Amino acid sequence: MQKNIYKPNVPSGGTIIDHERYGQGVVAKVNFTDYEVYFERSGKMSILKTNTDYKVVEYGEKKSVDESKQISFEEVENALTIILEKYNAINEDVPLGDRWIGGKMILQPANAAMQNKEIPIETFFHKIVMLRDRMRVLEQNINSHTKLNEEDKINLQQYITRIYGSLTTFNVLFKEKEDYFVGTGGKE
Repeated sequence: MQKNIYKPNVPSGGTIIDHERYGQGVVAKVNFTDYEVYFERSGKMSILKTNTDYKVVEYGEKKSVDESKQISFEEVENALTIILEKYNAINEDVPLGDRWIGGKMILQPANAAMQNKEIPIETFFHKIVMLRDRMRVLEQNINSHTKLNEEDKINLQQYITRIYGSLTTFNVLFKEKEDYFVGTGGKE
């Protein structure tokens, strides 16, 4: 049996990486061809070992571990899910309206010499949902901020409410009415 040799320039479990597209994440598992990484913004992702779009922020420690005391992958996954849900880092699954599935959005410039831009509606909808989720996190951060007084919080909250109101145009894309954007006109 060959001894596993730790190479400090290769990510191991616990290594923190910074990926160009996904941001910071922690290597949870090293597979034969890839790393399983949990990113703050994107959740669990597989990154090929040949991928060069990341840099190591801090190497994890390689220690000999008693196998009987190891935590299972499911236990780690459950713990991370609880933490991410607590801090609203996991986006809920918001369904697109049935009539839009498979559709595309066409942006047509006024200049006839220029080409149209086609975007799958699913892609556009996903970005709208991400925007909504990030606005909710911003709203929570403002409301729980310790250095803002109540008047400042109310003033900032009014801007967020107006932003939600500006986004009500996109409510037509949502399948469920409870997922709609609501501005000041929709409050009861």
